Amino acid sequence: MVAPSGTDNFSVSVIIPTYNRSAFLKSALESVTSQSYPIKEILVIDDGSTDQTVENLTPNFKSVIFIRQENQGVSAARNTGIKKATGEWIALLDSDDLWTVGKIEKQIAHLRQNPKIKACHSGEEWVRNGNPVKVPTRLNKSNDGLFSRSLDRCIICPSSILIHRSVFKKIGIFDEDLPLCEDYDFWIRLLLHYEIGLVKEALVIKQGGHSDQLSTSTWGLDRFRVQSLEKILASEPLNPNQKIAILSAIAHKADLLSKGFSKHEKREEAIFYVNKNSQACQKISSLKNIKVS
Repeated sequence: MVAPSGTDNFSVSVIIPTYNRSAFLKSALESVTSQSYPIKEILVIDDGSTDQTVENLTPNFKSVIFIRQENQGVSAARNTGIKKATGEWIALLDSDDLWTVGKIEKQIAHLRQNPKIKACHSGEEWVRNGNPVKVPTRLNKSNDGLFSRSLDRCIICPSSILIHRSVFKKIGIFDEDLPLCEDYDFWIRLLLHYEIGLVKEALVIKQGGHSDQLSTSTWGLDRFRVQSLEKILASEPLNPNQKIAILSAIAHKADLLSKGFSKHEKREEAIFYVNKNSQACQKISSLKNIKVS
């Protein structure tokens, strides 16, 4: 359901980045247009697709705003949508995921009950090659220790998030310098500044198993998480506990990476991460000594 312009302060813009996923995108769009809560606008950012995405889908989705751009990656596509969106609330949806019919309505209800919250996510279901898959227990969505647990890997699902546009003004948009783990980087920055709401119900269906999923086909994703954490450490106002938590995550990930590169007989890369582990451990020790004194 797409609402006319001029809705209330819970007006929602949906942003869907896509690249050569015309077949998946049709189902994703249908899950948005069938929402029980009126959507102000739907923006599909076609990141240089070569499968005729826009031509194939425009006739059946005339209310959708299709924006083409040269291939720049998912971060740039999301950022284009964020900049173009006019709703007070921004909902992200990956083009291979689906929403349940009441997804936005249930999140808006939660936000109405918790007016100080500026972002809300939800539970999710996983499907791989058409078959249900149990969601790993590490993806516990509760707010209990969410920041520290998120330092390991993403807990927030991009397709589940509903976020107020003011948040982007405070923490920035997605980092286009990160080829992968750009969502991890954004969630860490979000959790440093905001408490987020949770609708525990699974409102997102994540579809996996296709060959173009970089997150499952690329080895050593911790390389990009370390890059993100080092940037956050250098640029964000952090208290000592947050610094120690981030440095501990860097040390752990660097240790895993050094062992992985050693296993693959890549000595130079292994030494690089051995040094990163050592540097992070030294900084942790210094910070703990300062706290004790």
